Amino acid sequence: MNSKYKILEQDRIDKIIKRISFQIHEKNINNSKIVLIGVLKNGFTLSNLIEKELKKISKSEIQCFSIKINKKKPLNSIELNCDLTELKNKSIVLIDDVLNSGKTLMYCVKYLLDVPLSNFNTAVLIDRNHKIFPIKIDFKGLSLSTTIKENVTVVFEKNNSYAFID
Repeated sequence: MNSKYKILEQDRIDKIIKRISFQIHEKNINNSKIVLIGVLKNGFTLSNLIEKELKKISKSEIQCFSIKINKKKPLNSIELNCDLTELKNKSIVLIDDVLNSGKTLMYCVKYLLDVPLSNFNTAVLIDRNHKIFPIKIDFKGLSLSTTIKENVTVVFEKNNSYAFID
């Protein structure tokens, strides 16, 4: 039997995005530039939503980039849609939709730390509490204890975003 349980709906996701945006703003209040880097695909979608909220509340220049990683073979290739040197001495927030084991974010962090940064934080919509890798999440929307067999999926649709467990 395959059952789906909705855990987040549009209104709650909107509130989480606003809260995370305020937390990012507060953490970077003295930085003139903030760079959001979203893990493709949903992490990048989330980073764009956070960027919109940040632009409403912050005087800092906000840039948003994507990072692409092969989640099955993370050492094969990582692609960032900007030159890595553009990040030098910037405040970075790495964003993904769901944190499972921490593997994806850990390999992205490793890649991004090839340049000196002024500040580095991580943000996720949902933290599943199954970390295998020692990654710290600075800004999270929902902490969720699930079984390893359960799958958490986030769907971003215009005016109808939601997350569910199956």
